[in-house]
Amino acid sequence: MRKKMLAATLLAGLLAACGGSATSVVGTWVEPVPGMAGQVQGIKMEEGGGASSVNMATLIYESWKQEGGKLILTGKSIGNGQTIEFTDTMAIKKLTADSLVLDNRGMEIRYAKQK
Repeated sequence: MRKKMLAATLLAGLLAACGGSATSVVGTWVEPVPGMAGQVQGIKMEEGGGASSVNMATLIYESWKQEGGKLILTGKSIGNGQTIEFTDTMAIKKLTADSLVLDNRGMEIRYAKQK
């Protein structure tokens, strides 16, 4: 009986330690705009799957979902008089409370969480 209680207590502690600090992609994630010092661009991902672009007029994010280690973003690309719908599936290489690193078909994108 004591061994079962000890095991249950240890398991509860481990679950609390892991589950209590679960990191989510929800939030605003930005990266520096190349060639424009002090400017950022990125993605805002909301609870419920809504998404929007940060400082990107021609790339309009609409929704997101996470499937295992993949982040799937959908939206519209606007340019040259055309609007093209897209779905990007990227591997999540790293996700912490303040860092999101994605692999988009071999291109690494590093975001910082905006506070």
